[in-house]
This record gives sequence, C-alpha cells and structure tokens, in this order.
Amino acid sequence: MSHWRRIRSLRRSLPALALAVTAVAAAMAPVTASAAPDESAADQSATSSGWNDYSCKPSAQHPRPVVLVHGTLGNSVDNWLGFAPYLVDRGYCVFSLDYGQLPGVPTFYGLGPIADSAKQLSAYVDRVRTATGAAKVDIVGHSQGGMMPRYYLKFLGGAAKVNALVGLAPTNHGTTLSGLTKLLDYFPGAADVLAKHTPGLTDQVVGSAFLTRLNEGGDTVPGVRYTVISTKYDEVATPYRAQFLSGSDVKNVVVQDLCPSDLSEHVTIAMTDRVAFHEAVNALDPEHATPTTC
Repeated sequence: MSHWRRIRSLRRSLPALALAVTAVAAAMAPVTASAAPDESAADQSATSSGWNDYSCKPSAQHPRPVVLVHGTLGNSVDNWLGFAPYLVDRGYCVFSLDYGQLPGVPTFYGLGPIADSAKQLSAYVDRVRTATGAAKVDIVGHSQGGMMPRYYLKFLGGAAKVNALVGLAPTNHGTTLSGLTKLLDYFPGAADVLAKHTPGLTDQVVGSAFLTRLNEGGDTVPGVRYTVISTKYDEVATPYRAQFLSGSDVKNVVVQDLCPSDLSEHVTIAMTDRVAFHEAVNALDPEHATPTTC
C-alpha cells in the first residue's frame, strides 16, 4: 500500500475511533473500579446450569475446582455458557466470578484497573478454596481473563494456591487490536481519556505500564503450569503470537495446528470451540490427556 493510500485509509478510520472515544467519555463517570461486585445473581443463574455450586466437593479424579475468568466486557455467566457445562459434564467443580466492574456500568465487566481486578480474583479464589476444601484451584481465563491471573500469581501470592493457568486467546503481551490502537497517536488526549474512564482496556495495549511490569523478569512463576490456546484468526488479541508465553512449564497451542479447518476467532474460541475445550481439559488433567482433533 502506498503512503497516500495509507493516509486515506487512516482518515476513513478516524471518525469511528473519535466516536468511540467520545462515547466512552460521555458514558463513563471519572471513577475507579469498585470492590468485588455482588455475585449473588450470577451465582444463582450459573448454579441452575450446574456451576457456581458451593456445595460441590472435588472428586478424586478431579481434585481441584476450576475458576473461570471472563474477558473484557464479558461476565461470569455469558462468557461461559458453553465451556462451564462442558466441564461440569466431565465431573469438575466449576466456579466463575465477575470482576472489574465500573459503577454505573451493569453487565459489562473487566473495565477497571487490572491490578485491582487481580485482587478481586484473589479474594474469589480464597472463597472457592474455603467452600470446597481444596488446597489449590485451576484457572481458565479468556482474553483479559487469561492474562490478569498472571498478576495474581506473580504479585499477590497466587502461585501457592493455583496449580495451572489455561489462557484462551489471552492478551499476555498486549494487543494492537488489529492495528487500531496505533490510531490513538493521531488524537491528542484520546489515550488519556480511555485510560481514565476504561483502564482495563488501556492496560492491555501493547507497551502499557501494566504489561511492562507484569512481564519484567519473565512470563511465568515457578510451581504453576501454563497453557495458552490461540487461534490464528484472532482479530482482537493481535498479533495472535503475542499471546504466547515463555517459560519452563509452558505449552502454547494454536487450534489450527490441531484442526486446520477450525475457523474460531477471539470470541468463539471460548464460547463454542470444542477443539479448544478439549485441549483445555487436557491441560487441566494432563495425565489423562487424549489427542485433540477435529
């Protein structure tokens, strides 16, 4: 693409970004993330589908409860309508939380500062451990929810309480959002507006202060097994290889390497992709793993 064609393409994109920035600024009051939200409604809804049942006791076959961590703009129920029942049907005790809520913004979570969200995860893991009697949990997270637990593991003592972290399309090293984040440079003050009103978004932009601190000194901590499950068709956590982790106990998987016809993108890999589901279960129970195919 020539220089002038790039300029024309950029100009066509600017109104959409300007509208998004303006909408965020108008809709969000200048507030910080609230404390852990009331989870009673989510608990009731999920329990009716077989998860968030605090009377569940892990079996000898699956001795650790699984904590599901939704992605940005997701919530504890909708993000897991496919995968949570999949785990329950296989005998796991399954739990999910809402985190990162901004006051006045219902339904859509994961917008608060990620460091604060990690504290909410820490409290929730303790709640699950107390209810189930399990010494450790396994965590499966989608998008931000696959990356945010790494802060908990690294800085909040989570490594002693977590056996494995499985990330479905996690934003481990940030995202360019298919190049759209670069447009912020052309709007003076736009990045500051987004950081002020939706810090959970800007914390995930490539090169953010949050990600710089998170990844300093290595991607992983000892004692935790890490699995990253990605799709090459991801249009949100881009480039998709930036999702991968480096470390001694890490497995990075691309679903198309297991099933070339898999067309899942960023959302469907966590909601409907049985290839990703099967590989996630393999990561939770590697001693009984079976080949993942189409």
